[in-house]
Amino acid sequence: MEYCLYSGQCCITSKGCCEKQCSKLNTYDYLCDIPESQQNTNYIEVQFKNARKGYYFNSEKIKFKKGDLVVVESTIGYDIGTVTLTSQLVLLQMKKRCRPNTEIKRVLRQANMVDIEKFKEAKDREYLTTIRSRELAKHLELQMKISYVEYQGDGSKATFYYIAEERIDFRQLIKDLAAAFHIRVEMRQIGVRQEAGQIGGIGSCGRELCCSGWMHKFVSVSTSVAQLQDISINTQKLAGQCTKLRCCLNYEVDTYIKAQKHFPSREIPLETRSDLYYCIKVDLLKNQMYYSSNVNNTTNVIAISPEKAFEIIHMNKKGHKPSTLETEQNKQSSNSCQDVLRGNLTRFDSFRKEK
Repeated sequence: MEYCLYSGQCCITSKGCCEKQCSKLNTYDYLCDIPESQQNTNYIEVQFKNARKGYYFNSEKIKFKKGDLVVVESTIGYDIGTVTLTSQLVLLQMKKRCRPNTEIKRVLRQANMVDIEKFKEAKDREYLTTIRSRELAKHLELQMKISYVEYQGDGSKATFYYIAEERIDFRQLIKDLAAAFHIRVEMRQIGVRQEAGQIGGIGSCGRELCCSGWMHKFVSVSTSVAQLQDISINTQKLAGQCTKLRCCLNYEVDTYIKAQKHFPSREIPLETRSDLYYCIKVDLLKNQMYYSSNVNNTTNVIAISPEKAFEIIHMNKKGHKPSTLETEQNKQSSNSCQDVLRGNLTRFDSFRKEK
């Protein structure tokens, strides 16, 4: 039976609770099928609460497995976390995440029941500490919001995560918090995206929020990303529960940028013998461009392929003008659409006359 730091419950499993993907920072060992990569190293990856993860030196060369609770060094005292990686993949993750000349702390021992009970007591104090700290901040009239509090494994230190738009002088607040809870206080500023990831929720897609499910790095999202995907700029519809633009707008933008390389510029009009046509819409998924002779009136819209548009642009540069933009395929598709439309409008007329 092993204790889960994230759900606060005990689980009966031989591989540990992290094997059940109970945390968004759970690391999948994609080298697990390679025997050479499963050799234990002198470093392990340890996961903590509230989207924290660190790498520690196993000086005693203790054989850990994924899901074990370990006691590790901290700046003051010690902390408790869960082992998520022990194989050669740890070294690759350290190159990716750790900065050069970063001090690597040591693993002290495997956590026992006394350490777990002490950690549970500290974790139970987090909610009441958050409520009380908000009252103290409000009493000092500080323009900040304390989002949540995280206690260290030994209960001697607490990190207060807060949100503020401006720089805050919280020196007096630190003194009041230290006097009220008799702990070492650390203030850490976060953004609204990190707060939404900690609180969690369900998005408009019906699934769990990405920031609370699997994301641990937040990339800025701008309105230009929506413009590249031909999405109407409506900040209310594009905003997530954190009041910022949704992170999922960045997911497909690379595909749209790559697809736009095969389309001519929208600013170039197409000149025919009869009229001048302007691009009013581009459908990257259908691989079509829509042109109209009148920008303000879109009744006579003609859909052509980007290859056809490139062909006409090259003809115009040479001084030649095609007779029309429409091809035989476009005429047939437009006629079929009109026939379907007439059928839809009159399909119940005969039925009504019989009645």
